[in-house]
Amino acid sequence: MEIRQLRYFIEVAEREHISEAAIHLHVAQSAVSRQIANLEDELGVELFERVGRNVKLTQIGKIFSEHSISALQAIDYAKKQIDEYLDPDKGTIKIGFPTSLAGHLLPTVISAFKKEYPNVAFHLRQGSYNYLIDAVNKRELNLAFLGPLPPKDDSINTSILFTENFSVLLPSNHPFAKREKLQLIDLRNDDFILFPEGYVLKKIAVEACNSVGFTPKTSSEGEDMDAIKGLVAAGIGVTILPESSFYDSTPRFTVKIPIETPIIRRTVGIISPATRELSPSEKVFHQFVTRFFSILGQYQ
Repeated sequence: MEIRQLRYFIEVAEREHISEAAIHLHVAQSAVSRQIANLEDELGVELFERVGRNVKLTQIGKIFSEHSISALQAIDYAKKQIDEYLDPDKGTIKIGFPTSLAGHLLPTVISAFKKEYPNVAFHLRQGSYNYLIDAVNKRELNLAFLGPLPPKDDSINTSILFTENFSVLLPSNHPFAKREKLQLIDLRNDDFILFPEGYVLKKIAVEACNSVGFTPKTSSEGEDMDAIKGLVAAGIGVTILPESSFYDSTPRFTVKIPIETPIIRRTVGIISPATRELSPSEKVFHQFVTRFFSILGQYQ
């Protein structure tokens, strides 16, 4: 069994079309067909079945596909580690991050890191809370920023970088806009603008409201932090956001007010796999990030 055969197999499985796979692989269609046939002969099973002009994975093909993807990811990762062992200052670091940390934390950290390691490249992937955890578990990523951090377990290592509170963002013409602090219960009759179901920031906001006796009335939802802030500025409703989302500035026509009760807080940190080693450049970045926030905390 050859690595080339696995790559051809996965390409056909994803595209469900041999000629399209061949075009993408820049090889002849006959070469792809021959390698797939050789692979099936070696395994003694049919991996594909024809459906019109397309092909689809058989049941055993689906099982083999899952293992093939994992195997190639492991091989690619091993090759990456060798390359970085030979020259750790020229590695590529894949980092996952949620939208709530995209505006300030990520660019600040990467900018500081690049000053010391200018030849390291970054591949950034934004995703939801659960997606990022799954991506680390499935070898798609080795590092991801998260807030709040998930519980440490047998598959995930966690490193806390800082802890932050949440505040309310109100339209500047809101009746409570002049207050220095707010009780969350005071907003029980307001319309809320929140992230969609499945986003951890929505879960935090809803649980905070529930803790003081009401369920927030959601008038609008948005997956983008700036879009949510814009809806607040337009007077559509109010929202609850972490302090790090206001580092740049509070948007025009809005007011940020601390929440007195309940105290809403989250940890922010970085997760990494507990079952495999980081590449040399990833180790350097992880150590840099931990040190960066440790020093930053001393001056806050």
